[in-house]
Amino acid sequence: MVQLKSFLLLLNVAIARSALVWDDTYFYGQSPPVYPTPNMSGAGSWGHALSKAQHLVSQMSLEEKVSLTGGSKDSRNGCGGNIPAIDRLGFPGMCLQDGPNGIKGVELVNGYPSGIHVGASWNKSLAYKQAKAIGGEFRRKGATIALGPPVVGPLGRIALGGRIWEGYTNDPYLSGILAAEAVRGVQDNGVISCAKHFVGNEQELHRNPRPGGPGNRTVEASSSNMDDKTMHELYMWPFADVVHAGVASVMCAYQRLNNSYSCHNSKALNGLLKTELDFQGFVMSDWGAQHTGIASALAGLDMVMPSGNKYWGAKLIEAVRNGSVPESQITNMATRIMAAWYLSNQDDPSLPPVGAGIPADFERQHPVIDARDPHDESLLLEGAIQGHVLLKNVDNALPLTNPRILSIYGYDAKAPDSNFAQAGLNDWTLGLESHDSRTVVCGFASIGGDCPDFPPIAINGTIISGGGSAAVTPVYISSPFQALEARARQDKTQLFWDFKGTEAVNSEADACLVFINAASSEGVDRPALRDDYSDGLVLGIASRCNNTIVVIHNAGVRLIDQWIEHPNVTAVIFAHLPGQDSGEAITQILYGDVSPSGKLPYSLPRNESDYGSLLTPVTFTDWDQLFPQDDFAEGVFIDYRAFDMKGIAPRFEFGYGMTYTTFKYSNLTIRWTVDPSDLSEYPEGPVIPGGNADLWENIAAVTAGITNTGQMEAAEIAQLYVQIPGEGQPLLELRGFDKVAVPPGETRTVDFNIRRRDLSTWDVAAQKWKLSVGAQYPVFVGSSSRKLLLNGTLYL
Repeated sequence: MVQLKSFLLLLNVAIARSALVWDDTYFYGQSPPVYPTPNMSGAGSWGHALSKAQHLVSQMSLEEKVSLTGGSKDSRNGCGGNIPAIDRLGFPGMCLQDGPNGIKGVELVNGYPSGIHVGASWNKSLAYKQAKAIGGEFRRKGATIALGPPVVGPLGRIALGGRIWEGYTNDPYLSGILAAEAVRGVQDNGVISCAKHFVGNEQELHRNPRPGGPGNRTVEASSSNMDDKTMHELYMWPFADVVHAGVASVMCAYQRLNNSYSCHNSKALNGLLKTELDFQGFVMSDWGAQHTGIASALAGLDMVMPSGNKYWGAKLIEAVRNGSVPESQITNMATRIMAAWYLSNQDDPSLPPVGAGIPADFERQHPVIDARDPHDESLLLEGAIQGHVLLKNVDNALPLTNPRILSIYGYDAKAPDSNFAQAGLNDWTLGLESHDSRTVVCGFASIGGDCPDFPPIAINGTIISGGGSAAVTPVYISSPFQALEARARQDKTQLFWDFKGTEAVNSEADACLVFINAASSEGVDRPALRDDYSDGLVLGIASRCNNTIVVIHNAGVRLIDQWIEHPNVTAVIFAHLPGQDSGEAITQILYGDVSPSGKLPYSLPRNESDYGSLLTPVTFTDWDQLFPQDDFAEGVFIDYRAFDMKGIAPRFEFGYGMTYTTFKYSNLTIRWTVDPSDLSEYPEGPVIPGGNADLWENIAAVTAGITNTGQMEAAEIAQLYVQIPGEGQPLLELRGFDKVAVPPGETRTVDFNIRRRDLSTWDVAAQKWKLSVGAQYPVFVGSSSRKLLLNGTLYL
């Protein structure tokens, strides 16, 4: 009876919510059913792959088709997931392996900059080249599917979200553009790219069901409840970009979406992804994210990881034979999986054996494979450099000029205690539902000393990545101290160092460099956006050194208002997560071998209170302790959109970042590249991967001139913002960016192409993207979201 009352209460609340908001949403509180799963059409670049897949699948028995849909253990390799071989048909199986910034858990691979670092670079070319290099390493190791690199969910709604660093940014436009480049990069190198996590996976707390609720009942995963406009204009936006780019697999999320688990939410998978976006590939579950059998098969899930035996396997075969699931659905699933395999040219006989370079518990079936390509060495360093963001530089404190004496402080300056610790919060943290990150850090990082006194958001030793499934163990880690020490030997500079930061400051030092960090990992959300230990360290050094330069390796927003205005803090760099060349990158920046060129891919507020409800993950509602509800009531207003709407001035705005030179903006031109009178209110083109074809057409172009008015060559990131007319729209929305290197005294032109979708809003009633025909679209170009130097108008 208690369970019945609880269910009825949940249902009544869902219905009440739905009734309140149904007029301006399509689904909220509960997801409507969408059946059946559409078959592939072969649209875009999929035609040849579909034909080959259909031919192969037509030769498979029911049992063989089902075997493609569920993971199984393969003793020959240590892949994170395996699809078994079908030897009689020459199908060798599949190896699935993490992660977004390099291959996890293997030797002789590179550790690349993390997603947030690439996001801070604002560099499309870098996103492509890095992803292609990562794809090459996966291919050489015998991995079929790279679980990444485009992480576009979480988008970054919750400031304390534990996995924000895996993604690029909390702006959907910037995220989508970079992610599309990453998809092309991986798949151009013959590996299936997996975009994740679809959709609403914005926190780690309550991401999985767990026992121990009231009455010892199961507490379900948190439900991300969002309206239709928010879904389309924010969280689904970058997924449309990756589908348009041809991504071959999409991973569904742990959370529930509008009270239906994401991996058996038919509206999300059958409706939004496979129908509206015409996604041609297959949907795989996150590890352990399947919670039902028949329902998930009918809702659009195609592959279960890491094992298909709990709900599918023999049970799915039985469901087909008793009529619960039509065999045509299994054929659909198998065809999508095999089409992705053919699309990435996995039938190439020259490929290494599946999983050959990923040993099972270090028991090797094949010779060691060095997956690195020497040609990627410069790319690793360039990528590491470009994600650094210079936030403060008083009186040209940087770059350093022939320093005689340097003092180096802070736990982040030195190399980590071991590369296994550096790899991140190891797998035992995955699935933890706790805010006690202090326990997690002490457990994994070999901090030593009095661990409870160490900051709960920091790691003892420099960090190059976050933790969890995206952690890597590269061949080497260049720490800041190692690289600075080498530079000091070269320049005959005297170094003093104190990694604890408690000794007296050398009064003769030309500069005091303080290195701290702010760590994060899958499985746990961050406990805070600052820590007293590290802030005290900075203040302590600054009180005794009049040229204190602070470098923070940060896995997301890190508040700095406690000391940013201290007169002796002369320069501050957000170094993010640069990968294995971290130390060399920061050394080249500090010494002015190269100018920093990154910009913030998020806003940096002054206080936690600036976020309001978007600071902390949701816990429980007061009406039920078994079904956590997370209402995305803020709609599309997160980060700079929210600060603009509320009139909150951030410490540093979205898109902000300094260089060692200055720039002047000029010569704005705005023009239609089509006849605007020919543009209809709604798109009329056929549906292709990503949506209606005409949504992706360039309809306007904007250019501007960027002149370097300083003394040093540097790259500038020019940004285009549009004010889209319509009720409930943000004040400004990013709709273009271009990064150009400009020599001193010279001018370069930046170019922005505006697509139809970039000027459209989602019409809930019509269920279509809508242009405001007859309206004005103010256009702004500048160096950040609040430094808008040029403006004009598009008249439609």
